[in-house]
Amino acid sequence: MSQNPTKHTKVLIIGSGPAGYTAAVYAARAMLNPILVYGSAPGGQLTTTTDVENYPGFADVIQGPWLMDQMKDQAKAVGTEMIEDHIASVNLKSRPFEAIGDTGQKYTADSIIISTGAQARWLNLKSEQEFRGFGVSACATCDGFFFKNKEVAVVGGGNAAVEEAMFLTKFASKVKLIHRRDNLRAEKMLQKKLMNNKKIEIIWDTVVEDVIGDKEPKNVKGIKIKNLKTNKIEEIKIDGLFVAIGHDPATSLFKDQLKMDNEGYLITKPDSTETNIPGVYAAGDVKDKTFRQAVTAAGMGCMAALEAEKHLSHK
Repeated sequence: MSQNPTKHTKVLIIGSGPAGYTAAVYAARAMLNPILVYGSAPGGQLTTTTDVENYPGFADVIQGPWLMDQMKDQAKAVGTEMIEDHIASVNLKSRPFEAIGDTGQKYTADSIIISTGAQARWLNLKSEQEFRGFGVSACATCDGFFFKNKEVAVVGGGNAAVEEAMFLTKFASKVKLIHRRDNLRAEKMLQKKLMNNKKIEIIWDTVVEDVIGDKEPKNVKGIKIKNLKTNKIEEIKIDGLFVAIGHDPATSLFKDQLKMDNEGYLITKPDSTETNIPGVYAAGDVKDKTFRQAVTAAGMGCMAALEAEKHLSHK
């Protein structure tokens, strides 16, 4: 295939979603002519969320995919060049920085904003994917509100699972925590709170085998669970299933070049989006495993663009 000439930009934004799009809006308005490279699923995790009720500025329920389209159009309108390509490799030691796409396109940049996001880990059941957004969720803070006075189950045994279960007791009448082992990995303090909560029932040594529900209109009715010690399979009635077995940040691209924690999240300086390499910034779920909200990701995207602008003006 014929090789396109190298594309150079002052700001290369890798990844879309609220962080990438907001960074693009700020960088474009600062006359930096950013290039945003997005992969095959532009808009990230929000495109798998239907009803969004917690993004500031909208009194009515909005749709996640719509919000992402709006952000994308806004970034384009103020002068962002959008390119669909998947960045296959980066060299952060060279100046300017270099990135190569799957298309063979080479990009060079004076600064880079990384907003490649994260993905929730799923149980990988066909039925789970079928009911995603219709009673199956990976985010209690996003969707717990929809389960007022209903019965829900949470799968997992770490801090996230325990926190999700505790959070859901605000809305649900009953929360079943399903864990494949006979003890939790979560911190002892959290475990104590969990055990003291009358609304929570823990089902030990158990995995979810299947999600059961109606096809028209789509909604979850129950789950099939299997006890790993006895191999007994039973069905339990629930209205919602929350999968809390962790997230995977999309950072393999930056391995051995950028500092990350033991889970692969990029590490940035306090109160900053700057990574250990000056001129390289990280925003959104790729560095944030605490809040993971659209509004915090957007906020970090803004910070990253402002920090990149400052960095470029000092060069």
